[in-house]
Amino acid sequence: MLAGDSRIVGGFAANLDAATDPALGKYRIIHFATHAVTNSRNPDLSAIVLSQVNELGRPQNGSLLAQDIYRFKLPAELVVLSACRTGLGKDVRGEGLLSLTRGFFSAGAARVMVSLWAVEDQATAEMMSRFYRRMLGPERMTPAAALRATQEEMWRERRWSAPYYWGGFVLQGEWR
Repeated sequence: MLAGDSRIVGGFAANLDAATDPALGKYRIIHFATHAVTNSRNPDLSAIVLSQVNELGRPQNGSLLAQDIYRFKLPAELVVLSACRTGLGKDVRGEGLLSLTRGFFSAGAARVMVSLWAVEDQATAEMMSRFYRRMLGPERMTPAAALRATQEEMWRERRWSAPYYWGGFVLQGEWR
């Protein structure tokens, strides 16, 4: 997409069709602000949880499975998974960590930001707002620098000083 183009998908529209739309591959940054399920026994069944019902209230498949992400073409500069435990998976000798993160790397993402534990909703919203302001605002920080600066800033504030609020997020991938 052109610089400045953005798309926000929420509610019933935040479904499997939207998450697998080939047009998603044209965005530089993709952020999934939803729940996730990590399956450490069978990491291919780890999933990003999307809308489980349609606008008529009928059940629908709303699980974007890791095994499906591997088949995407998603050359994004950054994918952010701000749900709980999105960085966890199964450590396989000789293969490394099989996880949602690896699925996005396989799909072509250069960097993936994930959480290592259950994250608190309000703190995560605050952190992501500050992170994007640093990265996309006048400072134009790299994702790694923006994450570090945001975590340090929150650490210094009494309300957010506990690492529980900000320490679970890590950035993986190549630096450009």
